[in-house]
Amino acid sequence: MIDLDLGDAIAHLRTTFADIVQVVNPDDLRRQIAELEEQAGAPDLWDNTTHAQKVTSSLSHRQSELNRVTSVQSRLDDLDVLIELAVSEDDEDSAAEARDELRALQEVVNDLEVQTLLNGEYDPRPAVITIRAGAGGVDAADFAEMLMRMYLRWAEKHGFTATVMDTSYAEEAGVKSATFEIDAPYAFGKLSVEAGTHRLVRMSPFGAAGKRQTSFAAVEVIPLMEETESIDIPENDIRVDVFRSSGPGGQSVNTTDSAVRLTHLPTGTVVSMQNEKSQIQNRAAAMRVLQSRLLLLQREEENAKKKELAGTITASWGDQMRSYVLAPYQMVKDLRTEHEVNSPQTVFDGDLDGFIAAGIRWRKRPSDD
Repeated sequence: MIDLDLGDAIAHLRTTFADIVQVVNPDDLRRQIAELEEQAGAPDLWDNTTHAQKVTSSLSHRQSELNRVTSVQSRLDDLDVLIELAVSEDDEDSAAEARDELRALQEVVNDLEVQTLLNGEYDPRPAVITIRAGAGGVDAADFAEMLMRMYLRWAEKHGFTATVMDTSYAEEAGVKSATFEIDAPYAFGKLSVEAGTHRLVRMSPFGAAGKRQTSFAAVEVIPLMEETESIDIPENDIRVDVFRSSGPGGQSVNTTDSAVRLTHLPTGTVVSMQNEKSQIQNRAAAMRVLQSRLLLLQREEENAKKKELAGTITASWGDQMRSYVLAPYQMVKDLRTEHEVNSPQTVFDGDLDGFIAAGIRWRKRPSDD
């Protein structure tokens, strides 16, 4: 007789899922989808490309969220049938399939549960990630490129849209900096916990043999704001530089000065863009990212002022938030959450969900006060 006692695990899963459904509210999602479908069906939708992209993106995100919830409900019902079949037929193959499906459902529900913790003002927005090489010379530049690939692979694994907006290549290897956008439901909410200083320890492929090298890279994550929420920036506050886009080693990929660099003079904030083919498109994209950064900076300053007035100035993020150790042992460890894995290569290949989930839960932990 097959031993298939999964009742407690399934009951716990159903309870957790019921709590998620209450937060997600599928009926409200269906109402939003119906409204967006009506807008998407308008014959003049694409007269305004920016508005059309916003509508279609919002529609796709909400449909995806609803499909995930309804799919879990359907799979839970099918799991009950599969368990009943395995027991009644004494079928080990069906029993193994039931155990595998339970594990898969637990992962999906865990991901949905983490998403319910993302209730910040900007959490549902697309994310703009900028990675900058820090101390460590050529190893740091190489590390920055490894991190860029890691996040792009994470997006690819989940079927999210990722767009590289700007890349400044280092002379020998790697990148000095790179900026890219990830457009997905709650992209900023999830990836915001990745912001901070990342540290790599390995046997350097660029230095003397047998010598370990420590290098650093900084990861910045900001939400991409809606155009209606962008702040006004006086023209006199911006310096505009144009230059030719280039690839690794200075190889020209554009014969015109289409790349754009915007400098916000009062704050020193710099945004470069070379992904688009025309200078006008690059300037518009750069302006949107600049507005997003300045709006976020404004909000951070307001929050800091509130904390100062309340007398509770605390730093919630340390300078170094995660270590990637490739020698003398193999480990990736988040220093805030204590989450760690012993297979760095899988992490660099985009397996970040465990770190992201741990970071979100860490951020939402009850205050010690």
